[in-house]
Amino acid sequence: MPTPPKIHKTELIANTGIFRVQALDLEFSNGATRRYQRILGSPEGAVLVVPLFDAETILLIREYAAGMDRYELAFPKGHIEPGETAEQAADREIQEETGYGARIIEPLHSVTLAPGYLQHTTHMLVARDLYENRIEGDEPEFIEVIPWRLADSHILLTRPDFTEARSILALLLLKQRLGME
Repeated sequence: MPTPPKIHKTELIANTGIFRVQALDLEFSNGATRRYQRILGSPEGAVLVVPLFDAETILLIREYAAGMDRYELAFPKGHIEPGETAEQAADREIQEETGYGARIIEPLHSVTLAPGYLQHTTHMLVARDLYENRIEGDEPEFIEVIPWRLADSHILLTRPDFTEARSILALLLLKQRLGME
């Protein structure tokens, strides 16, 4: 493994309220120096939850995606609050966004999005043995919940409103775990 660069200085250069941009003055093991920038995420990260309604059905949500200015189908997701585990955050998020809690929550995989400039980890989890329970969240409008048959996931992958890479990956990893490749 190469030796990581030495960080000589860090400086917060922008804070928009949503994004915090940090500059890092680095010295690499060969003596080269550079100034890198990265977007800081929360240390806890975020969760993306694949709710299994039953052995044949997943639950998706349709919500507004401001980055693309359209409504997207995706799995429930959100940030991990300080002091929460990923499993606790996953259960809270699905209750807020789908109206179901889970008796069983299992890790699926953890991913980074753009590790060259974004300090962020999303923990993907599978929620099973669901029960009805809605808790109040911070969503500005009602989130539509869409049951989708796993056997029809190939259709989901062709839809123009199912484009979020984390959701696509979670679906493929779930199918692999369930032996449905």
